[in-house]
Amino acid sequence: MRKCVASQEMLPKKELIRVVRTPEGNIVIDLTGKKSGRGAYLRGTAECFRLAKKSRALDRALKQAVPPEIYDQLEREFISVEEQFLAAKEQEADEDDE
Repeated sequence: MRKCVASQEMLPKKELIRVVRTPEGNIVIDLTGKKSGRGAYLRGTAECFRLAKKSRALDRALKQAVPPEIYDQLEREFISVEEQFLAAKEQEADEDDE
């Protein structure tokens, strides 16, 4: 279980997307959950990401100021990743049903 930094809900790790600040200081989306660096978890919806952007939750969680252009870039990536994330989640649910 992990806590979404935007909604503050405890959710299974599979339902969250990890955003990581790498040792080099880059902020990226980590779908594998294995990249090194400081991570923050967000529910896998664009709406939750917008809440995090509005409240600057990633700034606090990553312990670094996140510039607006990085938030904008992450939002674009998050929307495209959301589709992959939801598809993988559905596939996993289908496998569990078998």
